[in-house]
Amino acid sequence: MLPHPERLASGWLGIPYREHHPLDDGTKDLDRILMAAVGRLTGGISPIALWMAYIDWVTHLQLSPSKQHELLIDGWQKMAKWQGYAYDAMRHTGTTMEPCVAPLPQDKRFADPAWQQWPFNVMYQGFLMSQQWWHRATTGISGVSKHHEDVVTFTARQLLDMLSPSNFASKNPVVINEAIRSQGQNFIRGAANAASDWLHDLASKPHDHAFKVGETLAATPGKVIFRNRLIELIQYAPTSSTVHTTPVLIVPAWIMKFYILDLSPHNSLARYLVEQGHSVFMISWKNPDAVDRDLTMDDYRTLGIMDAVEAICKATQSPALHAVGYCLGGTLLSIAAATMARDGDHRLASMTLFASQVDFKEPGELSLFIDESQVALLEALMWEQGYLDSRQMAGAFQMLRSNDLIWSRRLNHYLLGLPEKVTDLMAWNMDTTRMPYRMHIQYLRDLFLHNDLAEGRYSVNGQPIALSDIRVPVFSVGTITDHVAPWRSTYKIHLLTDTEVTYCLTSGGHNAGVVSPPSHPNRQYQISRHMPTDPYINPEDWHRTTPSQEGSWWPAWESWLSSQSPKRQTPPSMPPGMCDAPGTYVFQR
Repeated sequence: MLPHPERLASGWLGIPYREHHPLDDGTKDLDRILMAAVGRLTGGISPIALWMAYIDWVTHLQLSPSKQHELLIDGWQKMAKWQGYAYDAMRHTGTTMEPCVAPLPQDKRFADPAWQQWPFNVMYQGFLMSQQWWHRATTGISGVSKHHEDVVTFTARQLLDMLSPSNFASKNPVVINEAIRSQGQNFIRGAANAASDWLHDLASKPHDHAFKVGETLAATPGKVIFRNRLIELIQYAPTSSTVHTTPVLIVPAWIMKFYILDLSPHNSLARYLVEQGHSVFMISWKNPDAVDRDLTMDDYRTLGIMDAVEAICKATQSPALHAVGYCLGGTLLSIAAATMARDGDHRLASMTLFASQVDFKEPGELSLFIDESQVALLEALMWEQGYLDSRQMAGAFQMLRSNDLIWSRRLNHYLLGLPEKVTDLMAWNMDTTRMPYRMHIQYLRDLFLHNDLAEGRYSVNGQPIALSDIRVPVFSVGTITDHVAPWRSTYKIHLLTDTEVTYCLTSGGHNAGVVSPPSHPNRQYQISRHMPTDPYINPEDWHRTTPSQEGSWWPAWESWLSSQSPKRQTPPSMPPGMCDAPGTYVFQR
């Protein structure tokens, strides 16, 4: 057998030879430096990925004369229809015209009655027709990969949204009317808002608002009873005369701070569970920095979930606990549960997943930012920094909902000069975190790109794990408008486990759908239980046939949780703890 070429080189040149880990290959340092420089210029978006998608689309479009003919005819028809509408609108100025195109239900840009007056009705109708044409131009072309089609369609939508007449003061009747009414004061207020935002961004400080962590947010009384280099474990103080004997561990995502599940007192899930007689423990993750660059997914499992399980069972003398995971925390919890099942660890009594994916074949619009080129660029950025910066993550999420998070805010805050009304959920969303280099690359490659967990290739301690080994009852929650973990993706838990699954689909999105206290109005949910011996029902049939119920899903889940632990006892005494909740890690910037 011939020696490895690098071994020969080490002998000839006197260079010490070492085996290379894929993430630590020193020969790629120059590549990463160059790619990181590109990433800084492009805001973390791979221009190569965009170019490949464009080439795939444009070349296949050139090879599709029938599609070109279809688009040409459609363009002429839309132009003629729009011209006819413009002519009638000019003739009937002051009357409301029947629109040629109705905005999508979620598109609120043209909802104000002022848009129905000439010439603004002509402007926005022409814009919506253009949007329709471009959607047709970027979809349904034979030969284009689904991923590239999605990227091109998304990019076209982003570019068109930038050009929407609602974004320009001279074309937006709402802005014009406000400028007339206030004698231009809206622009002065908007300039002050812009300056304030710029100064806060420059100082890298959170905005001032009425919500303060430990006072109005994350204010449920409790103690930090355990701490290691990655987590603080909070035990909340009981408020009822008796509590369920089996404690509850909540594993939030570490993409953001834990207190989305302990917001204001009226919509705190932690407080709600305590009031219902549960002994509740919450993980608060450290906000990692460059020193933590080499933390792995398995470090998050062991230092996070497993250390918390050990601490809770020791503190409560309970042989088992109910584990709850939210978003990425639910994915990690599923990995931990499958590992525990494989290794004969029976300390889980049940598992609950909030908007959590275990199969990443259909991860929703986030997949637009996940391919080999994009991951390589992110890897280079994180390798250089030691972590993924919160701004780089925030940019991707804002682009997914650009109308709500970028353009609508720009209109209200800068053009109309309105003060920003910060809610507790918005305050939490401003409190961003980082992601350590090695962990996030493993997450993107092993789960998003390769789907190793769902397909049985994900290894823990050198041995693969299988979600089908999980035998404890599972409660899974999906949210109907989730753009991070689409509900049809979370529904796949039925296919991947061999246990009792109670599935609940609730109104709202990834965050607002989960933060759904009983006092919240206009909420609905669907729920059903599936036993291992029951035949599989596909998500569309399940959604169509499962009755809808009014109200919050929290009481339904709490009832299920209580049924898994029917015995009650006197609350155990609270330990002195290391400090009061919400601890110290939550304040890390």
